[in-house]
Amino acid sequence: MRDLTNYCERRETARELRRTQTDAERHLWARLRNRRLHGLKFRRQFPVGSFFADFLCLDRRLIIEVDGRQHAESQAEDLDRTHFLAEQGFKVIRFWNNDVLKKTDSVCKEILNEANKNSDSQPLPEGEDGASPGEAKKC
Repeated sequence: MRDLTNYCERRETARELRRTQTDAERHLWARLRNRRLHGLKFRRQFPVGSFFADFLCLDRRLIIEVDGRQHAESQAEDLDRTHFLAEQGFKVIRFWNNDVLKKTDSVCKEILNEANKNSDSQPLPEGEDGASPGEAKKC
């Protein structure tokens, strides 16, 4: 019964985090959702252990964290979190809110580069600015 209660609490926490996302998270999610970044499947506010990943691509074992000012003061906690997630087999990359909002194309390109590094399969195709050949630029 405890597992079911814990699951329900975590599911509700994830829902609340999705409802109260920051402007930067909302902006990046618009670029990642529905497989918009080269067909990669991302989830948002996904639980991993006792943490919630801002964005997670399970296929590539990649976690993207979008950080605001408050993270400048909690770098030790962020480092512990990153170590835990790495022990679980995830690569964590972090971006500042300002970079997500003002340098979105560069952020998406870096996400794509990291996704390619974490791939056992062929790298994702890249055209101009990271777009697939024949594909409209989405990110």
